[in-house]
Amino acid sequence: MPGSMTLGHTDTLVMLSHSDAERLSGLLAGLSAMAASGRLSTEQLATLGSGEAPDRAELATWSRTLATYLRDHL
Repeated sequence: MPGSMTLGHTDTLVMLSHSDAERLSGLLAGLSAMAASGRLSTEQLATLGSGEAPDRAELATWSRTLATYLRDHL
Protein backbone atom coordinates (compact mmCIF):
# COMPACT_ATOMS: atom_id res chain seq x y z
CA MET A 1 0.00 0.00 0.00
CA PRO A 2 1.61 3.32 -1.02
CA GLY A 3 2.36 5.67 1.85
CA SER A 4 2.36 3.01 4.54
CA MET A 5 4.99 0.97 6.34
CA THR A 6 4.98 -2.71 7.28
CA LEU A 7 7.16 -4.09 10.07
CA GLY A 8 7.44 -7.83 10.32
CA HIS A 9 9.01 -10.54 12.43
CA THR A 10 8.37 -14.10 11.34
CA ASP A 11 4.63 -14.43 10.66
CA THR A 12 3.43 -11.31 12.47
CA LEU A 13 3.15 -7.99 10.65
CA VAL A 14 2.28 -4.57 11.96
CA MET A 15 1.14 -1.89 9.55
CA LEU A 16 1.35 1.81 10.25
CA SER A 17 0.09 4.63 8.13
CA HIS A 18 2.75 6.99 6.83
CA SER A 19 1.63 9.74 9.22
CA ASP A 20 1.63 7.34 12.20
CA ALA A 21 5.14 6.14 11.31
CA GLU A 22 6.32 9.77 11.13
CA ARG A 23 4.72 10.47 14.49
CA LEU A 24 6.24 7.37 16.07
CA SER A 25 9.65 8.27 14.70
CA GLY A 26 9.38 11.74 16.27
CA LEU A 27 8.20 10.29 19.57
CA LEU A 28 11.13 7.86 19.68
CA ALA A 29 13.59 10.64 18.82
CA GLY A 30 12.17 12.69 21.70
CA LEU A 31 12.41 9.72 24.06
CA SER A 32 16.03 9.27 23.04
CA ALA A 33 16.83 12.90 23.78
CA MET A 34 15.09 12.75 27.15
CA ALA A 35 16.85 9.54 28.16
CA ALA A 36 20.25 10.82 27.06
CA SER A 37 19.86 14.14 28.88
CA GLY A 38 18.71 12.59 32.17
CA ARG A 39 15.27 14.22 32.02
CA LEU A 40 13.59 10.88 32.79
CA SER A 41 13.42 9.83 36.44
CA THR A 42 14.31 6.34 37.62
CA GLU A 43 10.59 5.69 38.13
CA GLN A 44 9.81 6.74 34.57
CA LEU A 45 12.59 4.51 33.25
CA ALA A 46 11.21 1.61 35.29
CA THR A 47 7.74 2.19 33.83
CA LEU A 48 9.17 2.16 30.30
CA GLY A 49 11.14 -0.98 31.15
CA SER A 50 8.10 -2.93 32.44
CA GLY A 51 9.20 -2.67 36.05
CA GLU A 52 12.95 -2.79 35.55
CA ALA A 53 14.77 0.45 34.87
CA PRO A 54 16.69 0.07 31.60
CA ASP A 55 20.12 1.56 31.21
CA ARG A 56 19.71 5.20 30.13
CA ALA A 57 22.37 4.96 27.44
CA GLU A 58 20.89 1.74 26.06
CA LEU A 59 17.39 3.25 25.96
CA ALA A 60 18.69 6.40 24.27
CA THR A 61 20.62 4.39 21.68
CA TRP A 62 17.76 1.95 21.02
CA SER A 63 15.10 4.64 20.61
CA ARG A 64 17.38 6.84 18.43
CA THR A 65 18.29 3.87 16.22
CA LEU A 66 14.66 2.84 15.79
CA ALA A 67 13.56 6.43 15.11
CA THR A 68 16.24 6.75 12.43
CA TYR A 69 15.29 3.41 10.88
CA LEU A 70 11.62 4.38 10.69
CA ARG A 71 12.37 7.82 9.26
CA ASP A 72 14.77 6.37 6.67
CA HIS A 73 12.17 3.83 5.50
CA LEU A 74 9.21 6.15 5.08
